[in-house]
Amino acid sequence: MTTDFLFPKISDCSYVSCYCEENVWKLCEQVKRTRPEELAKCYAVFVSNEGRTVPLWRQKAGRGDDQVVIWDYHVFFMHNPSPNRCLVFDLDTTLPFPTYFHKYVTETFRSDLALRPEHHRFFRVIPADTYLIEFSSDRRHMRRPDGSWIKPPPSYPPILSNTNMHCLGDFICMSPGKGPGAVYSLSEFVQNFYKSPHVVAQHNK
Repeated sequence: MTTDFLFPKISDCSYVSCYCEENVWKLCEQVKRTRPEELAKCYAVFVSNEGRTVPLWRQKAGRGDDQVVIWDYHVFFMHNPSPNRCLVFDLDTTLPFPTYFHKYVTETFRSDLALRPEHHRFFRVIPADTYLIEFSSDRRHMRRPDGSWIKPPPSYPPILSNTNMHCLGDFICMSPGKGPGAVYSLSEFVQNFYKSPHVVAQHNK
């Protein structure tokens, strides 16, 4: 894999455990600042479903040999630098940073066929420039009823849009036609973003 990455080292990326939506926003911000010509090829991807119970494998927070965990939602960064190349940057995976799309999807999501319907994964794919403008969170979802934090928040102020409205739920929601970006099933997600070098080579003949 070429070493011309948007983020040369994972240690250089802003990261706070359990705030994946903000970690990805910070990656988008970093691209806009350091590689603005690549921003249009980047996406924030939310993974969830109606019941907010999505199994993911190869996660740092996972258990067992397969490192599986069930999240209410997860967010990762995706870069599509060329017609035959798509990379995933996930700050919470045990896979390499980055990982080619096909390897990441195969090892992280496996297949919906062996899962109950309530655990099927859906994906909201949002262009990075849209995410930078529209994402807004006051972190209320990370507070207990008494106001204390479930997990310590990032040291920087909450990311708020011009409207100052908390809209995280619109990004986690997987209802088509509601919220920014486009919503896909797992199979649709693969069909839209898996880049086969063989197929591209045939098209270029």
